Amino acid sequence: MLTRILRSPLAWAGVVLLGVVAAFGLYWFAPWKLVTDTYVDDALPATAATTTPAPSASGATASAPPARNQVLAGGAFVTHEHATRGRAEIVRRPDGRHLLVLRDLDTSNGPDLRVWLTDQPVLAGTAGWRVFDDGEWFEVARLKGNRGDQVYELPSSLVPADFRSVSIWCRRFAVSFGAAELTAT
Repeated sequence: MLTRILRSPLAWAGVVLLGVVAAFGLYWFAPWKLVTDTYVDDALPATAATTTPAPSASGATASAPPARNQVLAGGAFVTHEHATRGRAEIVRRPDGRHLLVLRDLDTSNGPDLRVWLTDQPVLAGTAGWRVFDDGEWFEVARLKGNRGDQVYELPSSLVPADFRSVSIWCRRFAVSFGAAELTAT
C-alpha cells in the first residue's frame, strides 16, 4: 500500500509542497531566535549632565557646542510584545553630532529587529504594540544584538528633538518588542 502511494506523482507533489511550506515557516518565524542571544558591548560615551548655556558678557547665551558629551533626552524601556529592559539616550557629542545609546538592553531576539526613532508616545501593554508606524519614524539601524550596550550614530540631517520615543521594532511582524519615551534631561 505505501509503495503504491509513493509511486503516485500527486503524493510526491504533496511532499514537495509540505517541504516548501515548512522551509518558508522556518524562515519567516525563525524559531531558533527564541533560544539564542546576541550580546553587544559597544564602548559607551562618557556624558555630562545637560546644563543651560551661561549668558555671555553681552547678555546673549553662548551657542557653542558643549566641551563634553551631553545626554539630551532619555528614558527606560517598557515591555510590549516581548519582555524588554534597559535605557535609551540621545547624546550630543562636542562636535554637534548625535548618538543613540542603548544601555543594558535586554529583550528577546527576533527575526527582523530594527531600532526606530518615532514621534509616537509610549503606551504600556498591548495598546503600545503597533503604534510606532502610525506617525513619523526613522529607522536608525538593524538592532546589533538583543542584549548589552549599543551605540548608533545618527545622521546629521536628523533632528533628534522631532522624535519622542525609541522602539525595538520587529519589521517582519510590524510590532514593537519594547519602547522608551525620550524625556528631555
